[in-house]
Amino acid sequence: MDGKQGAVPNGAYFPFASFAVKKVSPSYRGRFAPSPTGPLHFGSLVAAVGSFLDARAAGGEWRVRIEDLDPPREVPGAADAILRSLEALGLHWDGEVLYQSRRAEYYAAALERLARDGLVYPCACTRREVREQGVDGVVYPGTCRNGLPPGRTARTLRVRVDGARIAFADRLLGAFEQDLPREVGDFVLRRADGLAAYQLAVVVDDAAQGINQVVRGSDLLDSTARQIHLQRLLGLPAPAYLHLPVAAHADGSKLSKQTFAPAIDTREGAALARRVLAFLGQPLPDEALDLDELWCWSAARWDPARIPARRAIPVAPGT
Repeated sequence: MDGKQGAVPNGAYFPFASFAVKKVSPSYRGRFAPSPTGPLHFGSLVAAVGSFLDARAAGGEWRVRIEDLDPPREVPGAADAILRSLEALGLHWDGEVLYQSRRAEYYAAALERLARDGLVYPCACTRREVREQGVDGVVYPGTCRNGLPPGRTARTLRVRVDGARIAFADRLLGAFEQDLPREVGDFVLRRADGLAAYQLAVVVDDAAQGINQVVRGSDLLDSTARQIHLQRLLGLPAPAYLHLPVAAHADGSKLSKQTFAPAIDTREGAALARRVLAFLGQPLPDEALDLDELWCWSAARWDPARIPARRAIPVAPGT
């Protein structure tokens, strides 16, 4: 498996190599971007299948990106295990796999551009201080906006959200709007450990890969306004977004590695694929089909309008 190549696929571009952005092709290009914090579970497979079928139904490309930017949470071997699971289920991607851990120079270039425009500033606040002083314990109160407090040193780098009220239309959930100053505040782009924050990395990499359609779980819906804000500041194109319902436990919490969601068993093959299709509200064939046949059959009948327009859907224990 070509598991450790860090290059961007042929035909993509690096938007900050010369701070010039090429026009994105109008053809469909989507992606699946898992974090290697453990093996694939049912919830992450829903996102993979939804993005895969949306791309294939449009005759477009489907890329895979490993978002390995959080070393303390990563599980050794998880990235390769995820790729093997996708291959075993017939979810074959286009081009090379992109690894975020190999792209620090591009995130740094984006930060340099924002700094040159006076759009970012150093922040000394800890997470605990934001919880204690921020609005509802979440919204950053702007403590370091006008300079670091006396005796404090910078920990992170934040981007300004002055007056940013972001509205967009999700392909499934419809109109969505977020007042960033009131609901989020200036947010972190470079973490205390020196690594690029998720919001910055995903924006830079979606542009670099020419992604123009993002199909992902609704747990990331609230991140979208921040990403659109960064796209505008950096002069990057905004993809269209479709946020799928996430698979949830009976108490409403999302299936995840942190909530001990079991790994999928790829030996279940088409039976597992059928459960994902049913979760997404898609039709199922009457006849038994192997995985390749099932994906072709499903791509020909893929209908996003059939997906339940919900943020989360409970699934049976052990799914």
